[in-house]
Amino acid sequence: SVVMVDSKSLRIGMFVELDVGWLAHPFPTGSFKISSSKQIDTIRSLGLNQVRVNTARSDPDPAEAAPVVDPQADALAQERAHERAQAAQREALQRKERAEQLSLQQRTLVVCERRFGEAVRQYRKTLELIPSQPKAAAEHCHAMVSGFVGEMLMEGESAIRLLTEAAGDKSSMHPVNVTVVSLLLGKAMGLQQSELVDLGMAAFLHDVGKAQLPDRVRWLEENFSTAEYKLYQEHVAQSVQVGRAMELPKGALMAIAQHHELADGSGFPLRAKGESMVVGARILALVNRYDNLCNPTRPAAAMTPHESLSLIFAQLKTRFDSTALSAFIRMMGVYPPGSVVQLTDDRYAMVTQVNSSRPLKPRVLVHDPKVPRDEALLLDLERQSDLGIRRSVQPAKLPPAAASYLAPRPRVTYYFDAVDASETHTDVAIAEPA
Repeated sequence: SVVMVDSKSLRIGMFVELDVGWLAHPFPTGSFKISSSKQIDTIRSLGLNQVRVNTARSDPDPAEAAPVVDPQADALAQERAHERAQAAQREALQRKERAEQLSLQQRTLVVCERRFGEAVRQYRKTLELIPSQPKAAAEHCHAMVSGFVGEMLMEGESAIRLLTEAAGDKSSMHPVNVTVVSLLLGKAMGLQQSELVDLGMAAFLHDVGKAQLPDRVRWLEENFSTAEYKLYQEHVAQSVQVGRAMELPKGALMAIAQHHELADGSGFPLRAKGESMVVGARILALVNRYDNLCNPTRPAAAMTPHESLSLIFAQLKTRFDSTALSAFIRMMGVYPPGSVVQLTDDRYAMVTQVNSSRPLKPRVLVHDPKVPRDEALLLDLERQSDLGIRRSVQPAKLPPAAASYLAPRPRVTYYFDAVDASETHTDVAIAEPA
């Protein structure tokens, strides 16, 4: 197309068509593409106010082709690009840290489950060995318990882990559970090494007498007849008798003899009261009851760890030693390991670690559909000032997606582990399922 352009606006690259005779200008032809500023000056000297320009044959206007540079906009774009680069770097670092933490979680779980399995096998071996070699059985148990105590004292701060379901049945898991938690509680209450070993031996062997009873009365049921309940109670005397054959120390024998006695005198077999009970028995009676509430014979009757602790504190408080109960609550937290909760932002979670100095701010595994279950990490509520626990939730009342993700355990199985040296408080932790 052809347009009229003011001669003052001419530029190099325009294709001009001069409306004057060929004798009136010095150019070879009247139509040509301007190639120099001298040609522009010559055209203007012809006295033409406007010049015909063929835009189709002209070069593009460089002023239109070149972008206008806004210094402020350019600086903002550079700043945003820098922020994106930093965000990508942080994300890469977080992915690396996440992978390392996941690897650590999995490694420590494997170690804990292997150690728990060894303890379960030791218990079964003990039952087989007692009839023919009671002293040898005692030596094996003493070596194991001494190892537990040594590790707990050497490691300083200890954690308690919730394991998976592959550890064994109630008859073998119960004594290991009770041993682990009793030792941790005894340590929290300041027991000396020799006292802890006696406590561990008593906890590990407190039910060995049940092997002498008929299967139907080895675990207490609400529908027991008077005769069945009396037969069930005989396991205490049977366990003491086995302990004597094993030549257990007096402290361990006394704790076994009194592990069903209660502080208010309502226990059995002698209805001994709290002041006449040895410290080991006061600890063992409490932990034994807690584990039986969490892991009853009938899974349908199981309480969550939070419900079990709440029941003991609210309704059974007078039956247990007050010092032991206070230390137990401090150690396990308001929401013990394995408790299912709803957070203040309505998300569901499972308690994983408890800060004993701030029991309402534990670490939790949060149901997050955006994060794969096998990549889930633990959220420390102590560092989340705007997030806390609203309430405890029964696993059966969880929405299906949250129940599948959190996978609450029908059986609560514990083992101990060292707390990271960087921690300044006692942690109570659960590991991820395999």
